[in-house]
Amino acid sequence: MTQAKYSLDQIRLRLNELDDQLLNILSERRSLSIEVAKSKVETSKPVRDAKREQELLVKLINNGKDKYQLDANYITKLFHTIIEDSVLLQQTYLQNLANPEDNRQPLVRVAFLGSKGSYSHLASLEYFSRKNNKLIEHNCNNFKEVATTVETGHASFGVLPIENTSSGSINEVYDLLQHTTLYIVGELTLPIEHCLLSQENIRLEDIKTLYSHPQPHQQCSEFLSHLDGVTLESCASTADAMKKVKELNRNDVAAIGNASSGKLYGLQNIQENIANQTENHTRFIVVARKPVEVSTQIPAKTTIIMSTSHEAGALVQTLLVLQRYDINMTKLESRPIMGNPWEEMFYVDLEAHLDSEKMQQALEELTKITRHLKVLGCYPIENVKPTSVKLS
Repeated sequence: MTQAKYSLDQIRLRLNELDDQLLNILSERRSLSIEVAKSKVETSKPVRDAKREQELLVKLINNGKDKYQLDANYITKLFHTIIEDSVLLQQTYLQNLANPEDNRQPLVRVAFLGSKGSYSHLASLEYFSRKNNKLIEHNCNNFKEVATTVETGHASFGVLPIENTSSGSINEVYDLLQHTTLYIVGELTLPIEHCLLSQENIRLEDIKTLYSHPQPHQQCSEFLSHLDGVTLESCASTADAMKKVKELNRNDVAAIGNASSGKLYGLQNIQENIANQTENHTRFIVVARKPVEVSTQIPAKTTIIMSTSHEAGALVQTLLVLQRYDINMTKLESRPIMGNPWEEMFYVDLEAHLDSEKMQQALEELTKITRHLKVLGCYPIENVKPTSVKLS
């Protein structure tokens, strides 16, 4: 039997040393990313340079394979994360320059659905941690309360879930946007990892009542269909569901929520990965009373709402305008107009900066052929698409 060259303790010590070196290198690389952003202020170059990113990845893949015997997929995954972080850092730096008043607010008041540990709370923490802001949290019982808290000035921002890859659009939020005076100033896509949580490590067949927000109930419908005799109870948020299970302190109840959030309430994860789709993500929007200034060097998204006439082809006409100006539409959602039977309002997400010439020209034409049009906001695209490279 071959004897190990180093003891396990020696190996672990060396691994710890290498990890510290990696952290130091990553920190230095992040600092250089800020220097890159500063140089782009002077040159007015866009944040992303697809050609440069592709060349960098190809070089890293080839060097990793030839010099270090590292797998191409491993290198690609690692540097996709590093590039994403660099892009978001540079965008934040440029956005701070465009909105200097935000720099004077290290503490921000944020309204979101539910208590600590809700998915809206987790989204708020992640979004504002990128801005180096600390939060004064406003827990709300419903989406309307989130909007009202911001409209009345009791919070500077509100975080609202708007669509999920499994359950689709969150209609209540779209209907809310129809009447609010708030603007969309940011977005965030959060991976949703639904787990079954309980006070004790109970068996699935012991569960009599399952608490959660209606959205997770939809997103986990396939798993829930195999639970016999279980009553589904709706709560204001997943956090409220976890609190309820904690308070009941019984071995026949459970909640759907995030495993790390469940620990806040002393709950155990008894079943994970229960969502209908493995890739389960929720897109959140950030709303405020004033629109945000978006640097022209940053990829931007503009959201509008509009209503068209009741003539055949009216909607198609509007879409042809967007096609003519080569504006990519990433979302089209229709919702009934409250109080106007059979009439609909269309919500449209566009990959274009509001101040760009093509967007302004498109809006001018759309205004002429629609009954109503309103810009809900222009904001940075923070979902960084991975750089595309061919792996041999």
